[in-house]
Amino acid sequence: MNGQTLIADSGSTKTDWALGTVHVRTQGINPFHQDATVIRAVLRNELTPQLEATEIRRVAFYGSGVRPELEEKMVSILREFFPQAVEIEAHGDLLGAARALCGHEAGIACILGTGANSCLYDGKQIVSNIPPLGYILGDEGSGAVLGRNFLNSLYKNRLSSAIREEFEATQAVKMADVIERVYRLPMANRWLASLSVFIHRHLCEPEVKALVMDNFRDFIVRNIVPYHRPDLPVSAVGSIAYYFREQLCEVAKKEGYTVGRILRSPLDALVEMEDLR
Repeated sequence: MNGQTLIADSGSTKTDWALGTVHVRTQGINPFHQDATVIRAVLRNELTPQLEATEIRRVAFYGSGVRPELEEKMVSILREFFPQAVEIEAHGDLLGAARALCGHEAGIACILGTGANSCLYDGKQIVSNIPPLGYILGDEGSGAVLGRNFLNSLYKNRLSSAIREEFEATQAVKMADVIERVYRLPMANRWLASLSVFIHRHLCEPEVKALVMDNFRDFIVRNIVPYHRPDLPVSAVGSIAYYFREQLCEVAKKEGYTVGRILRSPLDALVEMEDLR
């Protein structure tokens, strides 16, 4: 492998690593939910065997769960495996998204995937963040909230019986199964977000499109407007932003905002930034 900068984009499920043009995937690393022993095992068993004979001089790790108070923990663990690196940094996924989306320019950077988040970015650091609060209390704009709102409309007869019949047939569920899946089984947010695939296939239905538009409108009103910077572009990374970008742009324009960059994943853009260092 060529290249001396190792970059990671990590979630709770998977971590994508880039070393030059080579990409490697391991299971997710989240220092908020995992102890050092688990993280070391992932690095030892899944990552370093794929990077042998490579001298890595810099490591940049961006991940969910890397809160400010946990950055040093993550840096310390990474240094055990890359002692030759002259620079190691670890930050939350929101800063990674901001750097990928905005580079060295000021802007409003967002994550719109299973969950949602946003920040005001000055070209170097995050200067303000409206707390997302999770899919029960917040996370407007996310896949989880989109799925939740879709099910609410489906079972309160705000969508057609044809859509309900097709949904239950393709998902192999009835209302009782949905209640079980949401309230009693783990990872309900991920299951709710997975319904975005079905929703996307039915955007031609006005009632379904309205759910998507309302979800983005709530996101902008509750999470973007409070920054009081309509002069800045709003950029977003994540599957919901990427696959529903037409609806996102439409809502943003109606609310007085310009959409900047939309990316499925921040990793390639972070690699490009490294090349310009």
